[in-house]
Amino acid sequence: MNRIFEYCVADSDLPCTAGEYLKRKGCSHQILVHLKKTEKGILVNNEWAYVRTPLQAGDLLKITLTEDTPSQNIVPVAMPLSIVYEDEDILLLNKPADMPVHPSVNNYDNTLANGAAWYYAQQGKPFVFRCINRLDRDTTGLLILAKNALSASILSAQMKKREIHRTYQAIVKGVPIPESGTIDAPIARKEGSAIERCVDFEKGERAVTHYRVLDSRNDYSLVQLSLETGRTHQIRVHMGYLGHPLLGDYLYYPDFSRIKRVSLHSYALSFTHPMTGSPLTFRAPLPEDMADLFA
Repeated sequence: MNRIFEYCVADSDLPCTAGEYLKRKGCSHQILVHLKKTEKGILVNNEWAYVRTPLQAGDLLKITLTEDTPSQNIVPVAMPLSIVYEDEDILLLNKPADMPVHPSVNNYDNTLANGAAWYYAQQGKPFVFRCINRLDRDTTGLLILAKNALSASILSAQMKKREIHRTYQAIVKGVPIPESGTIDAPIARKEGSAIERCVDFEKGERAVTHYRVLDSRNDYSLVQLSLETGRTHQIRVHMGYLGHPLLGDYLYYPDFSRIKRVSLHSYALSFTHPMTGSPLTFRAPLPEDMADLFA
């Protein structure tokens, strides 16, 4: 599968070489190496060029990213995919519960990656699995897949700079008071556990979560949360620290009387399109098992 990108060099871009220009456009070192090895991977005014080729104002710079081999060790498996949005560069999916994102031990053919591989195999397109934001197996909601190396490079940079804004919805025990606020409490690995995390003001890394109660019953609430940081289990640990753990959380609050899995949903994602620069926002409604608790 080929993806061609074209750029018109402006006076304000100079002086620069083709390689320097492409780095500014988000091309990683690995992409530049790929372009060097690709016949006519870099063209300036339709002439084969090199990363060291100096550019002039008005030059037309064209690059071709080629991918002929799909991700290794990801078996295409037919399964329904809830596609929220798709274009040449990104694929937005609404992940269901009880679905790992990528293969691991004992999860070889039941993952979202398997379904994505099948989706593109049916179109005769090789697909390299590049997931930008990860979700735990039982967490539902929005995921971004990058469809080529350049969109992956740009979106990964956005994630590192906290420019992809993530909003979650969760059902928690009790009713938080106050009904909106900010939790600024560092998180560290729990001593003696390889998995669990805890608030630790001595050893933890800074973690900030903003929350707001959307609806409540006598003993549980629907809460909307946004993250400033991305620590492991951040929402689950922070809400537990506040005294309002997530219902159905097998690790931190294993009460399955109302819901059979951790009640966490990736509700909204806001980010800049990697190629067009346009602002994008996507939302996914609560899944049925969570919505039923507020019907």
